[in-house]
Amino acid sequence: MTKNLLEQLREMTVVVADTGDIQAIEKFTPRDATTNPSLITAAAKMPEYQEIVDQTLLQAKKDAGTGASKGQIVSLAFDRLAVSFGLKILQIIPGRVSTEVDARLSYDTEATITKARELIAQYKAAGIGPERVLIKIASTWEGIKAAETLEKEGIHCNLTLLFGLHQAIACAEAGITLISPFVGRILDWYKKETGRDSYPSAEDPGVLSVTTIYNYYKKFGYTTEVMGASFRNIGEITELAGSDLLTISPGLLGELQATIGELPRKLDPAKAATLDIEKISIDKATFDKMHAADRMAYDKLDEGIKGFTKALEELETLLAERLARLEVVASH
Repeated sequence: MTKNLLEQLREMTVVVADTGDIQAIEKFTPRDATTNPSLITAAAKMPEYQEIVDQTLLQAKKDAGTGASKGQIVSLAFDRLAVSFGLKILQIIPGRVSTEVDARLSYDTEATITKARELIAQYKAAGIGPERVLIKIASTWEGIKAAETLEKEGIHCNLTLLFGLHQAIACAEAGITLISPFVGRILDWYKKETGRDSYPSAEDPGVLSVTTIYNYYKKFGYTTEVMGASFRNIGEITELAGSDLLTISPGLLGELQATIGELPRKLDPAKAATLDIEKISIDKATFDKMHAADRMAYDKLDEGIKGFTKALEELETLLAERLARLEVVASH
C-alpha cells in the first residue's frame, strides 16, 4: 500500500512543526519545531496555555522585585515566555526548537547578540544545552553579522525572513547553521504584483527561489541547512521534497498525512552538483545593492519585521492585561 505524503516526505527531508501549539506538536511528532512572535502570541491566547502564561508572569514579578513597574515585569515575562514554550516543546520533540530574538532589534547587531546570549542562558538555567536551540534572527545585514559572531561562540542560529539569494549567500558565507526562506510570502508578493490568482506549484516563485538557494548551497558545498518555511499549500511542499528541512503548519501537516500518492524527490545534492552556477561573493556593499534591486525581498523583509513587531506589541498588551487580572485575584 502506498504511504501518505507525510510519511514519504520524512524519508528525504526533516519535517519540522511550525507552531507554538504544544498539542499540535504532540500529534505530529516532528523532529524539530519553530516558533515566532505571531505563533507565540496565538498560543498565549489559547485557554489551554493560560497556566504557562500565568506562571511566567508570576515568576517575572517575583524576580523583578518589589518596586518594579508593570512595564518592567511585562518586559521580563515577555522575554521568558518564548523560552517557556520552547522548554515545553523540547519535552516532546527529540531535536531543536527555534526561539526568536525581538524583531525590534533586527538592525542592531550588538543588541541582537546580547539578547541571543540571554535566551541561551535561560535555556541553560533550565538544563537545556545550546545544541537543542536555534536562535532565530531576521536576515538583515546586521542580523547576519550578529549570527556570525554567535555561531563562533557555539550558539546556533536560524536566519528567518529570508527572501533573496543575496541574503542566503551572506548567511552561508557567515557560517550560519540554518536558513528559513519564506515560500508563501514570496508567492503572496508575486500574486499581488501580477494580479494573478495562482501559480502552478512547479512555477511558484517561492518554490523557484528556494530551489535556487538549495542548488547554490549544494553546488558550492556550504554546510548551512535550507529549511523552506511559510507554506500556502501542499503543492509548494511537494515541489521542495528533498530540501534539508521543511517547517510546516499543523493544518498542512494534516493535509499531507491525509493524502495518498507518490512523492518524487525534487531537490537533490547530486543533481545540484552538475549545474552551471556562478559563484557570488557578498560584502555589505554587494548585499545592499542586491537587496535594493530585489524589490520583493526588500518589501517582504521590511513587512515581516513590522509584522513580527506588531505581534510582539500585541503580546506585551496581552501580558499586561493578564498581570493586572492576576494582581486583582491576589489582592482578594
